[in-house]
Amino acid sequence: MIEEALKNFRTGKPVLIYDFDDREGETDIAIPAIAVKPKHIAMMRRDGGGLICVALHPKACDKLGIPFMHDIIKVASDKIPVLKSFVNYDIKYDFRSSFAIWVNHRETFTGITDVDRALTIKRLGEIADYVMIKGKEYDLGREFRSPGHVAVLRASDNLVYERVGQTELSVALAEMAGIAPAVAICEMLDEETGRALSKKKAKEYAKERGLPFVEGRDIVKAYKVFKEEDFPIFE
Repeated sequence: MIEEALKNFRTGKPVLIYDFDDREGETDIAIPAIAVKPKHIAMMRRDGGGLICVALHPKACDKLGIPFMHDIIKVASDKIPVLKSFVNYDIKYDFRSSFAIWVNHRETFTGITDVDRALTIKRLGEIADYVMIKGKEYDLGREFRSPGHVAVLRASDNLVYERVGQTELSVALAEMAGIAPAVAICEMLDEETGRALSKKKAKEYAKERGLPFVEGRDIVKAYKVFKEEDFPIFE
């Protein structure tokens, strides 16, 4: 299934990624950011229903100067004391969040429509590709404003060696596929239970639509082999 997932990513098609039974237990719709179109945003909000985010490779974030949101709040709390209590972590599934900044492309109107979010996400993918391949810095503020309607997620520095959230799993899959390491992801929710869509239902959805369903453990295993074979795509 990994090979099918890589093939889809290379051709700009969706993949369903399930993390772990003992983590969030969630399936995300994942689409390479550089290939995102308005129809993909519609698909994610309709069939996923969760938050539509863009996961970025840590090296791209370094080049673009994108910090974690908790670091922004920590620095801001020196000027706004009420923020201090917000950085005390008590999330139940991990040691920290991967949230960074929220942005809209400056050419968007409200930023929330399918057209607007597709523009924001696609440009983030293109710019991530530019700074990773060219190795150059880029002033993100030239094209984007914040706050906005698209959440940017910063993957851990060592990807799946450090953290195995949907952020790291999707970026690791993109790196293995040899494409821009920026991925639009959205959790699949269940309107009947009010919880995450079950793995069974997510698999049924994937089968009905001919999409690869890949589990986190398989991505982690494949990525570690990939790194051991020394493929320096984004070194």
